[in-house]
Amino acid sequence: MKQETITWEQNQDQLKIASAGEWTLHTVPQIEKYAQRIPAASVVDWDLSGITDFDSSGVLLFIEIYRKLAKNAQVHVRGYTQSQKEMYTLLCEHMSETIPPRKESFFEELGKQSIVLLEDIKDFVAFLGHLFVTFAYAISHPKTLRIKEMVYHIHHSGFNALLIIGMTSFLVGMVIAYQGAVQLAKFGADIFIVDTVGISIVRELGPMITAIVIAGRSGSAYTAEIGAMKITEEIAAMRTMGFDPYNFLVLPRIFALMIALPLLIFFSDLIGIFGGMVASGMQLGISFDQFVNRLSEVLDVKHYILGMIKGPVFAFVIAAVGCFRGFQVADNTESIGLHTTASVVNSIFLVIAFDALFSVIYTELGL
Repeated sequence: MKQETITWEQNQDQLKIASAGEWTLHTVPQIEKYAQRIPAASVVDWDLSGITDFDSSGVLLFIEIYRKLAKNAQVHVRGYTQSQKEMYTLLCEHMSETIPPRKESFFEELGKQSIVLLEDIKDFVAFLGHLFVTFAYAISHPKTLRIKEMVYHIHHSGFNALLIIGMTSFLVGMVIAYQGAVQLAKFGADIFIVDTVGISIVRELGPMITAIVIAGRSGSAYTAEIGAMKITEEIAAMRTMGFDPYNFLVLPRIFALMIALPLLIFFSDLIGIFGGMVASGMQLGISFDQFVNRLSEVLDVKHYILGMIKGPVFAFVIAAVGCFRGFQVADNTESIGLHTTASVVNSIFLVIAFDALFSVIYTELGL
């Protein structure tokens, strides 16, 4: 993992650690954060020759890391100066055997999380800026569009998702019909279950359910794929050869999902309404002919259009967040899992937030 103050490289059972930069009071929190990720090994070779400044805080952190590693490994330290050795000896003589972990207050933790959130937002805005520049260039130079890759991602993100989306939409349609039938039957308004199922699925639930399934299925895959490429340094090699990763990796995925998701929403609407039709027949005795006739009366084309408009927006959000988190993956496998989880959580949150925004806009416009 590459950091300014500490790096490490693992070869089989041997771990090589190199310390560099300043190990002082103001850098200790950063070093401690990344030192917690140092993997276990049976033999550790620790080089301190790159350290330019070393105060008592840095030495205390060194002692803590050293003792942690020495529990399960043979640690060989080299590259230290005489003054560093004297400071180490002095502190060891006047400190307890264990260093109690420093407890952070609630407000300190809240401040750190706020800074992390602001850094994420800043990085995402920079990512979007680079993405829009690449998008504008691709639109003005259509020959640079990677059609083959787009078709590949449409197949994997769209066609291969039909089964899970169909099953989910069918069950959601049945649940809405069953729950609505219980209430409507009390007032003798059985036929209005068609209105409830048709309009709710087409306008709201179809797009949202489809987007959530795709966020968990395809958005996470985008993060894992790009993250794995970053760990294996394929992205670095791509930049070295003069290729723009945004044009080669991001745009094909975004375009593919923006094409596939509206089609998946249409499929989800059909299957969801069919699920409601089946449940209405079982619960209320409404025949398929009655259901279809009522549906043609109450379900205007505008409801389909209003639901379909959400598709490209949801697709862009899911693909952009998935690719952004993929580029954030660090040089270790644990980071892939963390950023894949963050990708799914962020995508689902933004999908729901944008759906709420669409609802407000549609209501204000009287649609």
